[in-house]
Amino acid sequence: MSIDVYVTATGSYLPLEPVGNDDIEKVLGMVGGKPSKARRLVLRNNGIRHRHYALDRITGQAIMTNAQLAARAVECLGHTGKVDSLAAATSLPDQLMPGHGVMVHGELGWPRLEIASLAGICVSGIAAFKYAWLSVRAGDAQRSVAVASELASQGLHARNFDAEYENNQQELEGRPELAFEKDFLRWMLSDGAGAVMLEGTPRNTLSLRVEWVELSSAAHELPACMYCGAEKSDDGSLSGWQRFSPSEWGTRSVFSVKQDVRLLNEHVVRTTLTQPLRFLIDKHHLRQRRIDWFLPHMSSNYFARPIELSLAELELDIPRARWFSNLAEKGNTGSASPFIMLDELFRSGNLKRGETLLMFVPESGRFSSGFVFMEAV
Repeated sequence: MSIDVYVTATGSYLPLEPVGNDDIEKVLGMVGGKPSKARRLVLRNNGIRHRHYALDRITGQAIMTNAQLAARAVECLGHTGKVDSLAAATSLPDQLMPGHGVMVHGELGWPRLEIASLAGICVSGIAAFKYAWLSVRAGDAQRSVAVASELASQGLHARNFDAEYENNQQELEGRPELAFEKDFLRWMLSDGAGAVMLEGTPRNTLSLRVEWVELSSAAHELPACMYCGAEKSDDGSLSGWQRFSPSEWGTRSVFSVKQDVRLLNEHVVRTTLTQPLRFLIDKHHLRQRRIDWFLPHMSSNYFARPIELSLAELELDIPRARWFSNLAEKGNTGSASPFIMLDELFRSGNLKRGETLLMFVPESGRFSSGFVFMEAV
């Protein structure tokens, strides 16, 4: 028999001082010593004004690991008491092995407990959330923590692209679209971590009862759109990093994060929102419920209007006045973004008992999405 599960605490951690748009290349550097041609266009569309990088401003080296970022966010939950399970997610862990979760556990120094490492991109954070939720719901855990973190800046620094630029300068200048799929994300991604505590009993202060968590994938329909540690062939298939020589890892920037922007713009809203939400509206009778807060994880403000049109097509009444986003000031922190967004709303004092929240988290990796429905109690 399943039991009710509540978010009883939230936490987030953003490293160092925020970086404004005019200072990004001072922190990330300039590829080939030249200012990016794409920067202003991308920033104008994404609407991000500030973001955080865990990079030393002089050396450009990371001041902390991804696991340390995650541990800081968990510590921001406050006094947790005994935790029975920890689910940790990230797009790019500090190492290929061991799993990210055990590294976060090591940083926390907690006693022995169950650990889960969730891989993927943005939806990995909601997968960690669902793992923690199900652990408590099944009675396996009294307290479970989910945390998501991203240390994207290490891969965004100009030094990671210099070998490719020097090796393919003429080709890249002749076909700028080859460079754009990599340069595009340098102005989209940033660092941060967020965490939630899930328990079977609400606290005397504000808690959120988690009614349901849903994940879905459209990978059967479309090729990869956002990828790292691979190269994409003309037929849309991926060749993984082990198929390339160590010298090619640098000259082809195999380990840079890449995105097929045309594929993204054409399919992301339909496959991650319209199609799965149409099914969930019927399954969970969403049209009969007032949705007081809509928390969409948007990589860019460019997608706000398409999301709005999708909700209208689905006849789901969520006007923009009921949306909550901190993209402009906190940036796009991938799998951590939903947690950081939820933490800000949770601590804002604006949530009232009886209000409901619908969280929407799309992922362009191969077009996945996650939805969480909660009620403030």
